[in-house]
Amino acid sequence: MYVVLVDFVIKPEKAAAFAQAVSENAKASRAQEPDCHQFDVCVSPDEPTHFFLYEIYTDRAGFDAHLASAHFKSFDQLVGPWVATKKVRSLERIES
Repeated sequence: MYVVLVDFVIKPEKAAAFAQAVSENAKASRAQEPDCHQFDVCVSPDEPTHFFLYEIYTDRAGFDAHLASAHFKSFDQLVGPWVATKKVRSLERIES
């Protein structure tokens, strides 16, 4: 499984709008992408501008399909100006 971790810091005045947009993107990903197995959206209770995404895909090709999807492209274009910082990490999950 291919795991993607994303840390966002969002401009304070856009945090609520980002929360809604990222939640909609996560729901669309889970519903429309057969290779998206998990897409969790988290926000820091102490820092409401800090968001964390935890995504699991079948493989890298599944994640690439996510990046090419219309809902992701729309989301990315919408929230791009709201992002102060963004850090993306990719991992492979070890099955136990």
